[in-house]
Amino acid sequence: MKWYDPILMNVISLPGAGIIKLLLSSCNIVYIEGEDFPGNALYVSWHQRMSFLARFFSNKGLVIMVSQSRDGEYGARIAKRLGFKFVRGSSSKGAVRAMREMIRLIKEGNSAGILADGPVGPPRIAKIGSIIIAQKSKVPIIPISWGCDRGWVLNSWDRYLIPKPFSNIVIRYGEPIFVPEHVSPKRLEVYRRKLQDALNECTDWCDCLLGVNIPWRKD
Repeated sequence: MKWYDPILMNVISLPGAGIIKLLLSSCNIVYIEGEDFPGNALYVSWHQRMSFLARFFSNKGLVIMVSQSRDGEYGARIAKRLGFKFVRGSSSKGAVRAMREMIRLIKEGNSAGILADGPVGPPRIAKIGSIIIAQKSKVPIIPISWGCDRGWVLNSWDRYLIPKPFSNIVIRYGEPIFVPEHVSPKRLEVYRRKLQDALNECTDWCDCLLGVNIPWRKD
């Protein structure tokens, strides 16, 4: 952290959140496939498809995981203004503490969201963390993804997708995945793979419905 970061964070977070809301609110959700879960749950998506979910879940009190990095601090300030709760940590730093805190908040009745392959990939390979969180907190995993007919694809590790203004959006919920409370660590791999397949199916379904082919990794 630099000495000027706290000042910049306060200056940038409000207009930053406003720009995100303005851009994403201009998009039109034309179709939603599947159903939301009636109780609290753990929503899981790919890092590439994070941007529009910032609008879809905004002001719903969803608990998300934000890294402890300098960039993560900026992201946390913006996430708070978008109506999210958050815990600090990632797969590379503070993971265990952040997972424990997220499990505690879910048990208190909150729903949570996590990116299965974040924050640095590899893309579309689900990590085991979301499976463990769902198991310990005794809530189902809800795979969710979306697609757009017009968007910007960044040159990042996962070819991060941002919908263009006034684009059409489709969203797909996958079937809930229930992880048994008592299951061996080896058996957890079955559920990790099930989540990975479900997210890929949801994502590909959205893109196919819109007739687009979105790259998801660097060549």
